[in-house]
Amino acid sequence: MIPRRLNLPMWLLAATTLWLILWAGLLHAADRMALVVGNSAYGSVTALENPVHDAELIADSLEELGFEVTLITDATQVELKRGIAQFGRALRAKDESAVGLFYYAGHGVQSFGNNYLLPVDVALSDAADLDLVAVEAQSVLRQMASARNATNIVILDACRNNPFVSVADLNDNGLAEMQAPTGTFLAYATAPGAVALDGVEGNSPFTEALAREMTVANQPIEQVLKQVRRSVLEATDGRQTPWDSSSLVSDFVFNRVSFGAEPRSNAAIAERELWNLARESRDAVQLMLFLRSYGKSPYAADARALLAEISHRSNTNEAAQGSHPITDETAMFEAAHNEAGTAALEAYLQAFPDGRYQELAEVELAARQTGAGADLDLGGVPAVTTSLMDEPLSEQIETGPISFTSALKSDLEQVNGLTLEHLVQQSPLFPPVAGLPEEYWKEQSCSNCHNWTRDALCTQARTYLTADLQRSLSKQHPFGGVMKRALRSWATGDCD
Repeated sequence: MIPRRLNLPMWLLAATTLWLILWAGLLHAADRMALVVGNSAYGSVTALENPVHDAELIADSLEELGFEVTLITDATQVELKRGIAQFGRALRAKDESAVGLFYYAGHGVQSFGNNYLLPVDVALSDAADLDLVAVEAQSVLRQMASARNATNIVILDACRNNPFVSVADLNDNGLAEMQAPTGTFLAYATAPGAVALDGVEGNSPFTEALAREMTVANQPIEQVLKQVRRSVLEATDGRQTPWDSSSLVSDFVFNRVSFGAEPRSNAAIAERELWNLARESRDAVQLMLFLRSYGKSPYAADARALLAEISHRSNTNEAAQGSHPITDETAMFEAAHNEAGTAALEAYLQAFPDGRYQELAEVELAARQTGAGADLDLGGVPAVTTSLMDEPLSEQIETGPISFTSALKSDLEQVNGLTLEHLVQQSPLFPPVAGLPEEYWKEQSCSNCHNWTRDALCTQARTYLTADLQRSLSKQHPFGGVMKRALRSWATGDCD
């Protein structure tokens, strides 16, 4: 049967055609391809516990983010080379807007400055045979570069140890830093020449952090790896530092989410900036305060997940030590007690279900839920020595408003007399992230980690105008709290 011709107005036909073209273009532009490899079951060298689990975790995460994923586990040399070749052909079939990603977990070694990925059937008795029995990592880069697409990402969690310690002339640790074609982002589980940890809880510290951070909404890949680096440093007590190298010429975001229009109001900007600050601080109190202020935020689910992770780690560490030091738990309970409503107390109980203030929190929560308004006796709650929670807000900020070039007044000799303009170029006096080893922040400029332009600082300063945020002004790092109080005063003068 010949279909009946539809008599549509020309403008509607044109609009429909344009919409279809644009929609097809968006679908095509969104092409994302990934080859994920995890090798654990080695025969002739030390088997590894977690790479297959790591590969499965990354594959699942990438599929949720819109990648077309090919997963290969426990690959022989033939299977690994075939997989890389097929991946290259598939990527070449896409247009230049496609994104290619290669992830590898397993044994990897370097020799004469070249990196090699080890298949599970590898066997080696002489270093000269390495390129015959392994797969050169550079071959992956060549396959991806041949597609001439704009963005390629290579992630190697492959530095666990050298399985060939008995082979002469093959005793270099870790992987060598590679030179990548333009448009490539390289990420390593640890620094060149260093050894990464395999992990003891099902996944390596690097992959666990990567799978979590890549799902954060609208976070550039550079920021993803910065957050991964912080997480791994914390999880390994500074023993492992993830590394990355970039020649990207286009912006890339794993999880691009549109919450409608880009935030334009001060309130929307404050919400987004407060989440960024709370997430980067990995501080339970700041996360709780964010949830208290923005419980229905698009970022709230990520905030609750991060709070649960931090609390679990804190409880685990305290149990291992056999003690309960005064930590974020006390500060969190004090903050929750002083907050109106029930959200803060519920967040405390979620974070510390068996905490020292559990009964007090439950009584207070029940009273608020029934409207009884119980007044708890906090005489047994230890004081938080670094907290300024009980001071009036007017006493926590500089007399002002101050300007960007006003000399600051502080009891800290290193800060007193400096302006905000000069302060952001200084080295921090306290660790930017609690527990961060000194070698990663001492004598470093804060501008190494923060894009502290005047406009960016003004955006951050405005977040402190929210009354719910006054407690965050007492945080010691990086400059004893004086910087945050000065920023708040500056914001009251419209960032003059």
